[in-house]
Amino acid sequence: MSRLARIVQAAFGAKSSAVTSLDLFREIMGSRASRSGATVNWQTALEVTTVLACVRVLANGVAQVPFKVYRTKAGGRDVATGHPLYQTLGQRPNPWQTSFEFRETLVFHIALTGNAYVFVNRVGAERRVHELLPIEPGRVTVERRPDQSLTYKVRADSGQTQDFGADAIWHLRGPSWNSWLGQDATRLAREAIGLASSLETGQADFQKNGAKTSGLFSVDAALSPEKYAQLRKYFDDQLAKAGAYSPLILDQGAEYTPFTMSGVDQQLLETRKHQIEEICRAFGVMPIMVGHADKTATYASAEQMFLAHVVHTLDPWYARLEQSADANLLSPADRAAGYYTKFTPNGLMRGAAKDRSEFYAKALGSGGSAAWMTPNEVRGLEEMDRIDGGDTLAQPMQAPPAPAQQE
Repeated sequence: MSRLARIVQAAFGAKSSAVTSLDLFREIMGSRASRSGATVNWQTALEVTTVLACVRVLANGVAQVPFKVYRTKAGGRDVATGHPLYQTLGQRPNPWQTSFEFRETLVFHIALTGNAYVFVNRVGAERRVHELLPIEPGRVTVERRPDQSLTYKVRADSGQTQDFGADAIWHLRGPSWNSWLGQDATRLAREAIGLASSLETGQADFQKNGAKTSGLFSVDAALSPEKYAQLRKYFDDQLAKAGAYSPLILDQGAEYTPFTMSGVDQQLLETRKHQIEEICRAFGVMPIMVGHADKTATYASAEQMFLAHVVHTLDPWYARLEQSADANLLSPADRAAGYYTKFTPNGLMRGAAKDRSEFYAKALGSGGSAAWMTPNEVRGLEEMDRIDGGDTLAQPMQAPPAPAQQE
């Protein structure tokens, strides 16, 4: 690890237990109260289970598939195992994280704050990427200079800041309005998240304060402490133990009125379910992926939903990270030489084995159609080794001539 990288790690890696006034100011100003009264920032948002599930689904989908460096060549491509970025990006980006953990962190940062920042430790005369050190988004302030260049001010635990140029910071952006800073996703969805948080907090406080009971027991006469204890034991034995469904036997004009769920309670549950869908819309995640299943879904339709999740939810994330890595981690010479990064999400599509096999069969020229893929290209998509003679397109089979008609 270079001296500069050690300085960055020491300054921005471990967070001290001391909280300065600047930390408090940033935490307060970084929080935004929703109309429901709940304060919403990335930390309180994660305490809403739907938000946690949405972000985890996105992070797992990006982190669990291979992320490799390739190089184009005549007739195809090869995995560029000899490129320095191959090991750094796909296996060990820094001393304390695996590639899975690193990408998982990046997605959490982008999904919740709209931006992720990584210090790029470059070494040698060729300035090759040696380490990728993630920085918490709250520590970074981005400024655009009159010449359109970007400067990144990174705050250390001590409150001191250090400026870095764009060549030292890999900045991954979410959807952006001004083109150089991602929009705060938590802020944009604060009303949906805040209402879900308020409903959950209110219901928890309601239960904690004992406002909800199973029923009402009333008698004509006043109860002494001894009689109260006797009745309490009686009801505990009848309602909370083996006699829970046995009829109650009461005397002395006593009446028991059970409480059932009111319309207000039922509407509360419906509202909480609706908030799950609202938050999923904000994060672009299908509700079924966070455990909010559609009761009308069948096995076949659920399989198509999972495929749609890969195509419509994860593929845009793959493209975002691939293009950002190509532009910021590969040098102009690397890109000119045909190097590029690529996710391989085929493993996520293996639930549709029948559809995939039919597609490959047609791609290889079955049914008399012209082949547009070679066997090695198909094997590459399935993460299989190449075979000799597998780089040639199959020739379409000629249909047998029609039998001559007899006169």
